[in-house]
Amino acid sequence: MRDRISERWLVAGICAGLVALIWFVFGQSIRFPFVNYDDPTYTYEAPQVIAGLSWHGVVWAFTHAHGGNWHPITTLSHMFDCGAFGLRSGAHHFGNIVLHGIASVLLFLVLRQMTGQGQSMASAARTSDWRSAFVAAVFAIHPLRVESVVWIAERKDVLSGFFLMLTLAAYLYYARKPSIWRYMTMSILFACGLMSKPMLVSLPIVLLLLDYWPLKRLVDVRTFGNLVAEKFPLFLLSIASAVATLIAQTRAIGSFEQLPLSSRASQAVLSYLTYIRQMFWPTKLAVFYPHSENGSALWRVLLAGAVLAAITILTFLLRKKRPYLVVGWLWYVCMLIPVIGIVQVGLQGHADRYTYLPQIGLYLGVTWWISELLSRWRNGPAALATTAIVIIASLTGASRVQASYWKDPERLWQQTIENTSNNHVAHAHLADLLLRQGRINDAISHCQEAVRIQPNDTDAQNNLGLALLQLGDEADAAIHFERSLASNPNNLNARCNLAWVLATSPDPSRRNGERAVELAGSVAQGPGRGNPTVLRTLAVAYAETGRFSDAIETAQQAIAIAKATGNDGLAADLERNIAAYRMNQPIRSGP
Repeated sequence: MRDRISERWLVAGICAGLVALIWFVFGQSIRFPFVNYDDPTYTYEAPQVIAGLSWHGVVWAFTHAHGGNWHPITTLSHMFDCGAFGLRSGAHHFGNIVLHGIASVLLFLVLRQMTGQGQSMASAARTSDWRSAFVAAVFAIHPLRVESVVWIAERKDVLSGFFLMLTLAAYLYYARKPSIWRYMTMSILFACGLMSKPMLVSLPIVLLLLDYWPLKRLVDVRTFGNLVAEKFPLFLLSIASAVATLIAQTRAIGSFEQLPLSSRASQAVLSYLTYIRQMFWPTKLAVFYPHSENGSALWRVLLAGAVLAAITILTFLLRKKRPYLVVGWLWYVCMLIPVIGIVQVGLQGHADRYTYLPQIGLYLGVTWWISELLSRWRNGPAALATTAIVIIASLTGASRVQASYWKDPERLWQQTIENTSNNHVAHAHLADLLLRQGRINDAISHCQEAVRIQPNDTDAQNNLGLALLQLGDEADAAIHFERSLASNPNNLNARCNLAWVLATSPDPSRRNGERAVELAGSVAQGPGRGNPTVLRTLAVAYAETGRFSDAIETAQQAIAIAKATGNDGLAADLERNIAAYRMNQPIRSGP
C-alpha cells in the first residue's frame, strides 16, 4: 500500500515537472505576435477562420483544403480560437502550449505503462518510470520542438501529437483486453489525428513495432499475420488520408515536379542524418532551410546511405537482446517517410517541425540503451542521473533562447538568414515585413536579394514591384508584377497590383485598360469566371481616376461573381463601395 502511494506521488511529481519545464521554455510565447509566414493563411487573413466556429465553418473545414492541406480538425481549432479570443496572438500561442503539454505528459504515462507492466515497483518498474520521464522531457523541451510549439501555424503538429498519444493510450487499453468498442475508440482517435495532420499515416506500422516491443504481442510469423490483419482498418484510414492529402496538395506538388527524383531522393537520405545530428547538436536552427536544387555530392549521399543501412542492420542484429533499438530506429525511419521529401511539397529542404513525432523513436531507443549500459557500472546510477540532469538543463536553456527569436519576426528572419545560405524565402519574408512597416529601401534591398537567388519567387517579385510603386517607379513596378505573374499566374496580389498600375498610370504608354480587364477575368463568360477581388481593385482604380461610372459597373460585375461563388462578405463590401462611387467619392489612393 505504501509503495502504491509512493508510486502515485512519483508519477504526479514527474507530470508536474514536465508541465513546469514546458511553461518555463514556451510560456514566454503568450507575449509573442503572429509571424508573416503561414500564420496569415491559417488565421488572420482567412475569412472563414476569423468568422469563428459555426456549422457553416465545420462544413467548410471538411469540404475545403486549407493552406494547401486537408486537416479539418486543425482548421476547426483555429476557428475556435478566433471565435473565442479573436486575433489576440497570445491566446493562440496558449493553445499550442497546452496541447504540447498534454501530449508530453501522455507520452510519459503511456511509456511507463507499456514498459513497466508486470514488474515490481522496487526494481524495473521504477527504472521504467525514470526512463519514460527522460524520453518525455527531451520530447517536451528539445530545441527542435520550438518551431512546432511557438509557431501558431503549426497547431497541426501539437494537435496531431495530442491525438497520437491518445491513440497509443487507447491501443494499450485495447491490447490488454481486446474488444470492438476499445478498437473503435482507438480508430476514432487515430482518424482525428490524421485530420489534424496526415503525417500520422505511418502510425499503424508504429503500432506493429510496439507489438514487438514492449507489448510482446508479436511472437511468431502466425501472430504477425494476425496483427497485420488486426490493423487493416487503420491502414485503410491511412490510405484515405494520403489520397485526400495528395488531392489537396496537387498544386503545391506540381510546382516542384521539375526537381528530378534523384535530387529529391538524395535530399531525403541526407535529411535522415541531418535530423540525427540536430538531435544531438541542435545549433544553427532556422525557420526555413532552402532546398538544394543542384543536389549534393554523390559521395555524401552514398556515405549517408551506407550509415543508414549500417544502423538498420545493426539494430536488426541486436533485436533479441535489445529490441528497443530496432523499434526506436524503425519508428524514426517510418514516421519520417511522409515528410522526408521524396514527394516534394513546399520549398524547404527539411524542417525542424518534421522531427516532432519521429524523433520520439530515437529518444526511446537511445535512452533505454544508455541506461542499460550504465546500470552495469558500480557508479552507473549516479552517473546516469547526473547526465540526465545536465542534458535536460542544457536543452532547456537552448530551447528558451531559440524560442525567444520568435518574439520579433524581424529578428527571426535575420537569424534564419545568418544560419543558412542563399535563402530567398527568408529574404522575401523579411522584405514583406519591412514593407508593411514602411521601410521601403530596406525592403527593396531584401527583395532584390531574394529575386537574385530565385528569379521565379513570385511573392518577392510582387513585393519588389509594390515597393518600387510606392517610390513612384511605375515602369519598373509593372515589370516585376509581370514577372510575378509569369512565375505564378494565380498570384492574386500581383494581379491586383498590376491591374491598378495599368488602370491608373498617368503615362498613356503604360495605361492599358484592356489588359487590366483581362487580369480580372471576363464577366461575359458567365458568373464565377472573373475574379471579384481583382475586379474590386479595378473598380477602386477607376474611382481613383474619376471614372465613377466605370467603377460602379465593374463593382456590380464583381458583386454578381461574389454572390455566385458564395462570398457574401465581399459582396457587402462592394455594395458599400458603390454607394461611395455614386457620391463621386474614391475609396483609397493606392493598391
